[in-house]
Amino acid sequence: MLKKILSVSGKPGLFKLISEGKNMFIVESLIDHKRIPVYMRDKVVSLKDISVYTAGEELSLSVVLNKIKEKENGQAIDYNPAIKPEELRAYLETIVPDFDKERVYPSDIKKMMSWYNLLLKEGLTDFVGPEEEAKEEEENKEKEKSNL
Repeated sequence: MLKKILSVSGKPGLFKLISEGKNMFIVESLIDHKRIPVYMRDKVVSLKDISVYTAGEELSLSVVLNKIKEKENGQAIDYNPAIKPEELRAYLETIVPDFDKERVYPSDIKKMMSWYNLLLKEGLTDFVGPEEEAKEEEENKEKEKSNL
């Protein structure tokens, strides 16, 4: 699901990929549902390709969004946009306890929170695909084995 959701540098919010051309994409804003062209010179990143730095391996954004969904019971995150950096880090630590505090900036955490709320508002809540579920399940089994 996150493969067709894009972040475009310099443009607010997220975009859904509608069509691909030779040198551009046609995308639809999840905020106002307007369609615009995005050219190859623009920095475009699929949410599927974004990861969060941790003490071990990087954790895909889809897994982090799924953990937020579990923590919030499928509801939107209630936060003040003027939230302090320490509070942002404390929030992410409840979701990803081993995130890299030096490489994950408060602005990144705030962006993840706003993206989660935007995706939830649009009804796009199937964050983790089958391959990521299997990987997450395998990681949980490994953690259980190491705790024994």
